[in-house]
Parts: sequence; structure tokens; C-alpha cells
Amino acid sequence: MDRNSLERMRLDRRLIQRRNWIPQKQLQRELDALPDVADKVAPIESENEAATEPPRSE
Repeated sequence: MDRNSLERMRLDRRLIQRRNWIPQKQLQRELDALPDVADKVAPIESENEAATEPPRSE
């Protein structure tokens, strides 16, 4: 395996919970380095808003 494959596998969310898989400090560093994508979140529609909108016809 090449280095990139090993790094992706090391940070796999299913494997992070394994004991002694990745040091806590390294995990925190990696999580802090992730980009902020909060602006990509779609607003949540409430049940009332969804019920009052007319159905879309195509």
C-alpha cells in the first residue's frame, strides 16, 4: 500500500474506535485540520413549512 492509502485507512471512522489504533493527540490534530463546511448545510424544513408548500409538478 502506498502512504496515502495507509493514512486514509488510519483515519477511517470505523477504525478510530479501536484501542491503540491512533494516538489521541494525532487524531485531534487531524480533526482540527479538516476544513469548515458549515456553509454547505441545507436548512432544515419544519413539518409546518413542508405541509404548506404546494406539491411540485413536473
